[in-house]
Amino acid sequence: MTIQKPEPFVKPDIIFSVSDAAALLKNVVETAFPQIKIRGELSQITRAASGHIYMTVKDAGAAISVIIWRGTPVPFQLADGLEVIITGKFTTYPARSNYQIVANEIEMAGAGAILKMLEERKKKLAAEGLFDASRKRPIPKFPNIIGIVTSPTGAAFQDIQNRLRERFPVRVLLYPAQVQGVTAAAEVAAGIEYFNKMTDVRPDIIIVARGGGSLEDLLPFSEEIVVRATAASKIPLISGVGHEPDNMLIDFAADIRAPTPTGAAEIAVPTKISIMTEIENLSHRMSGAYIARFRNLRHIVESLNVKSPRQMIMERTQRLDDIGRTINIIFMGRLNAARTAILSANSFPVLLSNKLATVRQSVLHESQMLNSLSYKNVLSRGYAIVRHNNKIISVKSEFARPVEIEFMDGTVNI
Repeated sequence: MTIQKPEPFVKPDIIFSVSDAAALLKNVVETAFPQIKIRGELSQITRAASGHIYMTVKDAGAAISVIIWRGTPVPFQLADGLEVIITGKFTTYPARSNYQIVANEIEMAGAGAILKMLEERKKKLAAEGLFDASRKRPIPKFPNIIGIVTSPTGAAFQDIQNRLRERFPVRVLLYPAQVQGVTAAAEVAAGIEYFNKMTDVRPDIIIVARGGGSLEDLLPFSEEIVVRATAASKIPLISGVGHEPDNMLIDFAADIRAPTPTGAAEIAVPTKISIMTEIENLSHRMSGAYIARFRNLRHIVESLNVKSPRQMIMERTQRLDDIGRTINIIFMGRLNAARTAILSANSFPVLLSNKLATVRQSVLHESQMLNSLSYKNVLSRGYAIVRHNNKIISVKSEFARPVEIEFMDGTVNI
C-alpha cells in the first residue's frame, strides 16, 4: 500500500498555544483516521480499576498504544503475544503528547493465532490438574433428570430432546445461555454453577451443548471461566460442543466428551431395547440360578437319613446308660481310694512308734561313736594337752610361757 503525504494546511508564521496546537493535532488525527484496522501482537496488557483496558499492539518496527473503554465487548481472553486485528479510531492524548487507538472491536488474527492461544491455555490448565483422569466422575446409567446448558432456539437443544424421547424419556431442565459472542462464556459457566446449586430437583447429568461452527464461534467453550466451572462441577458433565473434529478445552475438563449434541444425548441415556434386552438376560440368569439352587437343596434333602423318634429315644437311653456306668466306675474308684486312705491312717501310730525306735537307736549309736572318738578318753589314760595362746604345742621348740595344761579333770595355767 502506497502512503501519500498530505499537503500542509497550517501557515508557518502562525503562533499557537500548546493547548491549541494539541487540539488542532487531535482534530487532524481523528478526522484523517475516523476508523482504522491494525494487525499486530499484544503486549503490556493492563486493566485499570476503572474497568478500562490499556495495552500496546506492535510488530517488528513499531508499537502503538491501545485503549479499550469499559463496556466494550471483548470476545476472548487477552494475553501477551496474541496476534489480533483491532478496529478503532486514532486519537491523541494531549496530556502526554502521544497518540493512541481507541478500539471498538478486537478479534484474533486467523486460526493460527487462535490455535496457539488455545494450546498455551491448555498447557496452563493441564498443569493445574483440571484435566486429570482422577477427577472424572462416572455417568449414572439411569438418570431421572438431565440439565442442559445451551441456546433455547438452537438446533442442538431440539436434537437432544428428540434423541432423548426416542431412547429413554427423562425430565429435562434447560438453562438458556448464549453459545456465541461476548457473553457466551459467562452464561455457560453460570448455567453449570446454577445446576450444581440446585437442591430440590437437582439434575443427575449436565449436558453442555452447541452445534458446529467456526473456530472463532466455538471459542467461548475454551474460556477459562467455562473450563473451571466444568472441572468444579459435582454433577457428572457431558460436553457436546461442535462436531467430531472440533476439540474445545471444555472437552478435556468434562467427564465425557461427545462428538455432537445428539451424541451427548446417546451417552446420557440407554435405549429402551437395550434395557429390555438386559432385563431379559438378567431374568434368564436369575431363573437359572434359582433352578440350580433348588436342585442342590433337593439333593441335600434326599440324601438326608431321617431317624424315627423311637430310634432317637433309644439312642439317647443308651447314651444315658453309658454315662451311668462311667459315673459308677469313677465313684467306686474314688470310694476304694478313700477306704485305702482310712486303713493307712489306722496303722499310722504303729508306724510312728517303729520309726521313733529306729531313730532313738540311731542316736544312741552315734553318741557311742562320738564318745569313743573323743580326746577325753585319751586324757583319761594319763595324757595331757599343752596350749600356748590357745594353740596346742606338739613339739619342744614351740614351748613358751604362759601355757595352759589340760588334764582329764581340769586345766592348770603356768
